[in-house]
Amino acid sequence: MMQDLLVHGVYIVWVLSFLLGLATIFTWVERKQSAVMSDRIGANRAYLRIPFTQVKLVAWGLFHGLADGLKMILKENFTPATYDRFCYNLAPWLAAVPVLLVFAVVPFGGEVQPGRFFEPGSAAAEFFGDRSYRMQIAALDAGILFVLAVSGIGILGTMLAGWSSNNKFSMLGAARAASQMISYEIAMGLALIAMVVTYGTLDLNDMVLWQQQAVWGILVQPLAFLLFLTASIAENKRIPFDLPECESELISGYFTEYTSMKMGLFLLSEFIEIVVISALVVTLFLGGYSVPFLTADGFVFPGGGGWAVGPLGVALLQVLSFSAKVFIVGCFQIQIRWTLPRFRYDQLMDLGWKFLLPIAALNLVVTAIVRWWTL
Repeated sequence: MMQDLLVHGVYIVWVLSFLLGLATIFTWVERKQSAVMSDRIGANRAYLRIPFTQVKLVAWGLFHGLADGLKMILKENFTPATYDRFCYNLAPWLAAVPVLLVFAVVPFGGEVQPGRFFEPGSAAAEFFGDRSYRMQIAALDAGILFVLAVSGIGILGTMLAGWSSNNKFSMLGAARAASQMISYEIAMGLALIAMVVTYGTLDLNDMVLWQQQAVWGILVQPLAFLLFLTASIAENKRIPFDLPECESELISGYFTEYTSMKMGLFLLSEFIEIVVISALVVTLFLGGYSVPFLTADGFVFPGGGGWAVGPLGVALLQVLSFSAKVFIVGCFQIQIRWTLPRFRYDQLMDLGWKFLLPIAALNLVVTAIVRWWTL
């Protein structure tokens, strides 16, 4: 029992550190990537000074994320005079917590035996014994269903924020977010069902193992990849789908009346969702944590060659592979944000209902026919 609590405690700490740390880094990536695309220097003003010296640690502007966090925490927590107090305070948490929960079913590594990380006969090896653990907080058989169920809760935070603020711009932003979620959730769900039919399982870890034995999902279902990524970016309400919070029309949309760290939770949840979307894309379409030619005992190359790697090295390589893929996909999402212009609202709705939905339905039908024919 203690072994299980210890291992899963380590998993939870790592996942929270990974999500919050990478989300903070993505705030810098967004600034720097937009600067590079605009031929500017970019974020480079925040720094740390070494005490008693004139040496400034700029670190390419990485300290801007820390400065933003401190600014949010230290700002005055102003609240409007007329609002529903409970719903107003609950909304930021409903927007942020479900995003964190979705990652609980995402596998970030394979099966590990902690006892093999230590010298045989040592106290640590005896403590863990031959217990094995999947590198996944919640190893659910129906992981995809959990993703769909929990990810839909976040829209409640957006709607509560817009309604409880008693502000017409906030209310309009909440209405836009709700209609946008309905428009793109269906297409995303159909894309996920197509992947379930392809892999023959609802378990995310089994999907990764399928890709290890065959090919990456993006090569089998390229259309589902495009549908899922598009719908996910739309649900995250980022350009070109940022109509619920577009500054030129709604000030800040559903969180216009929020200040201090309550507004920070809305902003941070957006970047955490970039990480979560990237993790799901990597798991479903890019082989997950798998590394080419890596087995439980090390690398086995075509032709009979190999390179032995210890159990700890295999686990670290899998986590590193997963993290690198997530970072690359996240940067790609930010690239889209600074490449495409914002849609008009009617164009946004037309894209969801008249384009993505029919294509997602057709892709699912073709996938089911091909799957039945090849069985």
